[in-house]
Amino acid sequence: MNDRGTSALRIAGSAALAMGAAIALPTAVTRVTTAASVKPVEADFAHADAALILGARVWPDGRPSRFLRERVETGVELFKRGVVDTLIMSGDGIHAHSFDEPAVMARVAIDLGIPASAITADPRGVDTYSSAHRARHVYGVKSVIAVSQEFHLPRAVWLCERLGISAQGAYPPVIVREHTAMGYVRETAATVKAFLDVAQRRVPDGTT
Repeated sequence: MNDRGTSALRIAGSAALAMGAAIALPTAVTRVTTAASVKPVEADFAHADAALILGARVWPDGRPSRFLRERVETGVELFKRGVVDTLIMSGDGIHAHSFDEPAVMARVAIDLGIPASAITADPRGVDTYSSAHRARHVYGVKSVIAVSQEFHLPRAVWLCERLGISAQGAYPPVIVREHTAMGYVRETAATVKAFLDVAQRRVPDGTT
């Protein structure tokens, strides 16, 4: 290979490394800046207005996926301990191809002993940014404990804080399985999108 070809390979390699670093940086930022606020559910938490329980898959027969049920159970535990005053079930309840995630979440919480009066359903929480934005600007909460799996919470807490909410994060026990590993992988791209949403000050659909 001649010098020109070698130089081109070096430039391409440097560009690839720079791109990789740029993609990984948002994830590193969210993890570092929220490390003290993201804890397992059994830890001590400061009191918050609400648990912001983030939606996940509902199976075709209407059953919550394991991730979703774990999230609801975690929020229920926080409520029963008196750490939060209400539960915001935030998920996709508007698309015809999916089940109403907040309705399923509310049903599970009620089955676990939570009064319906303590539950707020947000059917337009179609992504984490929308859930955080609507929690602040539609439901008026000033402090939350975001509830999801550990891999998701640095982004969720970071978004809440960027949108003017004092935020902590509570997660259920981490169980090593294929979907958990995929969750960590997907967070890299999702966190880049979160940074773009904040930079663009995106207003979610259905929110004024």
